[in-house]
Amino acid sequence: MTTATRTPAPGTAVRPWLLVLALSLGVTTLSLLQSLVVPVLGAIAEQLDVSPGAAGWVLTANLLAAAVLTPVLGRLGDLRGERPVILGILVAVVLGTVLAIATTSLPALLVARVLQGSSYGLFPLAISVLRRELPQARLSVAMSVVSSTLAVGGVVGLVATGLLAGDGADYRTPFWVGLGAAVTSLVTAWAVLPPPVARASGRVDWWGAVVLGLGLVLLLLPVSQGTTWGWASPGVLGCAAGAVVVLGCWVVLQRRTAEPLVRPAMLADRRTVIPNLAGLMTGLALFASFLAVLQYVQSPSDVTGYGFDATVLEAAVVYLLPGGVLGILVAPFAGHVVTRLGGLPTLLLGASCGVAGFALLAFLRGQPWVVVVAGLLTQLSVTVAYAALPSLVVQAVREDETGVANAVNSIARSVGQAMGSTLAVTLIAASTDQGTGLPRNIAFTWVSLIGAGASAAVVLVAVAGLIGDRRSGRPRRPDPLAPVEEAVAGAGEWSPVSGLR
Repeated sequence: MTTATRTPAPGTAVRPWLLVLALSLGVTTLSLLQSLVVPVLGAIAEQLDVSPGAAGWVLTANLLAAAVLTPVLGRLGDLRGERPVILGILVAVVLGTVLAIATTSLPALLVARVLQGSSYGLFPLAISVLRRELPQARLSVAMSVVSSTLAVGGVVGLVATGLLAGDGADYRTPFWVGLGAAVTSLVTAWAVLPPPVARASGRVDWWGAVVLGLGLVLLLLPVSQGTTWGWASPGVLGCAAGAVVVLGCWVVLQRRTAEPLVRPAMLADRRTVIPNLAGLMTGLALFASFLAVLQYVQSPSDVTGYGFDATVLEAAVVYLLPGGVLGILVAPFAGHVVTRLGGLPTLLLGASCGVAGFALLAFLRGQPWVVVVAGLLTQLSVTVAYAALPSLVVQAVREDETGVANAVNSIARSVGQAMGSTLAVTLIAASTDQGTGLPRNIAFTWVSLIGAGASAAVVLVAVAGLIGDRRSGRPRRPDPLAPVEEAVAGAGEWSPVSGLR
C-alpha cells in the first residue's frame, strides 16, 4: 500500500467542522448547477426558439468544460495550493451564473455553462484540502460529508427547479438559486480556507492537458449527442475513433514527459482503477435513477396505464427529496464505516443497496410508496459509494497527487452520468407509443435494469478489490500506518453524529 506522509496543518486555527462546511458548500454548488437545468431543457428550447437538440448543448457544454478543466485545476491545486484555485473557480462560476441569468441568447448561455463547468474542479481540490488539514481520525468522515453533497446538491437543484420553473415560468429563474449558492460559497471560502501550501514541485504539463482535453471531448461528444446525431452517424463513429487515437497518443506522451499531468502508472494501478470504475458505474446509476423516476411518476396514468400524474414539483419533493435528506443524515455514518471497515467493504454495502433499489423500480413500481423506497435505496447507494471513493483514491496516491487523482475520479463519475442520462433518454425515446406520444411502460423496466446492472458492476469491482487485497496481504482498513497519536488526539473531540467538532 502507498501511504502518504501526512503534512502537518500550516498552523491554521480553522475548526474542522467549519472547513468541512465551506468545502461542502462549494461541492453543493457544483452539483446544484449541474442538475437544475435538466427539467428546464424543454423550456430553454421553447423560450430561446431553438430545437431540442440545440438546447441539449446546455448540458453538453457544461460536461465538456468539466472534462477539459478538471485535471488541470486539480494539478494546479497540487502545485500552487488549493485556496487560490478554489477562489478562482468560484469567481468564474459566479460570473457564468450572472451571464446565464442575464442572457436571452443560446450562444451566451453556452458560454455561461462553460464557466460553470469549471466548478467540477472544486471536489478534487476539496479532498486535497481535507487530506492536508485534518488528522486521520477525522479524515474519512470529513471526506464522506463533502462527497455526499455531490448527490444531495443534485436533488436540491431538481427541487429548486420544480419550485421556481413550473407552469411555463422563465427558465432563468432557477439560476438565481445557483447564484446564491455560488456567492455564499465564494464568501465562505474566502473567509475559511487556509493559506495555500504547495505540496508538489514542477509545472503543469500543458501539452498533456490539451491532448487529454481533446481526447475527452471526442469521447463525450458521441455519448452526449448520440441520440440527436444517430448512433451510427459519421459524427458519432468519427468522434469515437478519434477518441481512441487521441487518448492512446496521450498515454504515449505522458510516458515520455518528465513531469506528466497524470502518471500513467497511477492510472494503471489496480488501487486507482477500482475507484475509477466504481465512480463510472455509480454515476451511470445515479442519472438513470433520476431520469427514470422523474418521467415515470409524471406520466398520466389514464393515458399510459402507469405513473402517478405528479407535477414537476411533486416528482422532485415527494420522490427525490427524501433520498437527498437521507443522504445528508447517512453521510457521517458512512464515513465512520469507512474508518472502521475500509473503503471497499463500504463500497460493497452501498452498491448492494443500489441493486435492491433498482430491482424494486424494475418489477414493483406500481405503488408510490415503492418508488419512494426505491429512491431511498438508490440514493443511499450513491451516498455510501461517494463516501468510499475519496478514501480509496487517497490511499492509492502520494499526497502531492491528491488533486489530480481525485480529478480523474471526478471525470469518471461525470462520464458515467453522461452515459446514464443518454441511455435513459435513448431507451425512453425508442419505446415511444405512436398513438399517445408517451413512452411505454417497458422502457422504465429497461432503464431500471441498467441501473441495477451498474450497481451490480460496482459490487463485482469491490469484491475484486477485496480479493486482490487479500492475495497481496494488504490490510483493508484505510491508512493503517497513520500515527496512532493522531487518532488518540482526535478521539476526545469526536461527535457521534457528524464526527467533527
